[in-house]
Amino acid sequence: MIQPTKGNETNIKLPFSFIAFSMIALILSQLLILLNGDLLITGTFRLPAIWSAAHLFVLGWALMVAMGAMYQLVPVAFLTPIWNERFGFWQFALTSIGIASFAATLYINPQDALIPGLLTLAGILMFLFQMFMTLRSQAKPNILTLFVGTALFSLLLTIVLGITLVLSMNTGFASAYYHAVFKTHILLGTAGWFSLLIFGFSYKMVPMFSLAHGYSMKPANYVFTVYFIGIIQLVFSFITKIQLLEIIGTFFLSAGFMVFAWHVKKIIDKRVKKKLDRPFMFALLAIGFGAVIHLAAFAGSLADRLPVIIGPLLISYLIAWIAFSIIGYLYKIVPFLWWTHKYSKEIGKQKVPSLKDMMDEKLALPLFTLFIAGTLFLLLSFSVKLLPVFYLGQGLNVVGAVLFSYIIAKVVIK
Repeated sequence: MIQPTKGNETNIKLPFSFIAFSMIALILSQLLILLNGDLLITGTFRLPAIWSAAHLFVLGWALMVAMGAMYQLVPVAFLTPIWNERFGFWQFALTSIGIASFAATLYINPQDALIPGLLTLAGILMFLFQMFMTLRSQAKPNILTLFVGTALFSLLLTIVLGITLVLSMNTGFASAYYHAVFKTHILLGTAGWFSLLIFGFSYKMVPMFSLAHGYSMKPANYVFTVYFIGIIQLVFSFITKIQLLEIIGTFFLSAGFMVFAWHVKKIIDKRVKKKLDRPFMFALLAIGFGAVIHLAAFAGSLADRLPVIIGPLLISYLIAWIAFSIIGYLYKIVPFLWWTHKYSKEIGKQKVPSLKDMMDEKLALPLFTLFIAGTLFLLLSFSVKLLPVFYLGQGLNVVGAVLFSYIIAKVVIK
C-alpha cells in the first residue's frame, strides 16, 4: 500500500518512479538517434525513427524528469504539500504506459499513434490537474508561480497540438495549418514548457546551491515578459508567414534569455559559497550555451536562414540548454532527496554518510566532458556531412547517458 506523507514532504517513491523511467527513456532515445545517423546528417528529420527518438527524449526523459522533480520541488518552493500522492502514482502509471506505447507506435506505424497519444495526454492532464490543485492552495503567489504556471499551460497546449497533428495525418483535419501547428507544437514544447520551467526553478536552485543572499528578484519580471512576448510573436509568424514577425520573435526570445543570464550572474555575485560544485557549474554552463543558441536563432532569422539551420539549432537547444540544465541540477537534487529520505531522521542516533558522500564527484568531470564533446562532434557532423564524425559524437552521448543513469542508480543503493 502507498502510504501518504505529512506536511510538505513527498513520498520519495513518487519522484523516483519518474526518474527511473526517464533514465531508460534517455538511453533508448540516444540509441535510436545513433542508429539513424545516416539520415540525420543529410538533414532528414521527419522520419518515424526520429519522431520516436525525439518523443522518447522530450517526453520520456525530460518531461518525466521534470514531473518527478516538481513532485518534490513544488512543495519546497511554494510551501504547500502535493494535493494527492495516491493520484500521483496513478498518474505516473498512465503517463509511462502512454509515452512508451506512443514512442513505439511512432516508430512502427505513426498513423496508429492516436490512441497512445490520447493515453499520454490523459496522463499529462492528470499531472496538470495535480499541480493546479497544489498551487491553488499556495498562500501568496509570486513570480515563480507565474513561470511555473505558464510553463504548465504551455505543456497543455503542446500536447493538444501534438494530438491535432496526429488527427491531421489521419483525417486531413486542419491540413492547411499543419506546418503552423507543427512549428507551434515544437516552440511551446521547448521555449514555452521547458525554458520557462527551468527559468522558474533556477531562481530557487541557483541561490540555494550558491548560498546567495541579498539579491533582487525584480529582473525576473522582465525576463518573463520579454521571453513570453517572443513566444507569442513567433506563433503569429508561423500563422501569418511574415518574416518580420519571426525576426521580432527571435529577438525578444534572445533578449529575454540574455536578461535571465545576466540576472543569474547577479545572484551568483551575491553568493557566500566561494567554490561552486561541478554539477552546478555544468548547469550554469548550460545557460551560456542557451544564450549562444538564442542569439544564433536571431542572427539566422535576420539573415533569412533560420529554416536552413533550424535542425542543428533545435538539437543544440534540446541537448546543450535543456538536457545540460536538467543533468546539472539532477546531479545535485537526487542525492539530497535520497539522503533526506534515508538518513535525516538517523542523525544523532547512528553514524550516517554526509550529503557529499552520496554522489561521486569524481565522475562529474568525465560525465560532463562526454556530453560536451559528444554534442560538439554531433554539431560538427551536420556541417561536414561525415557519418564517422556523427557516430563519434552520438556514441559519446550514448556512453554519457549510460554513465549518468549509473550515477543516479548508484545513489539509491547507498
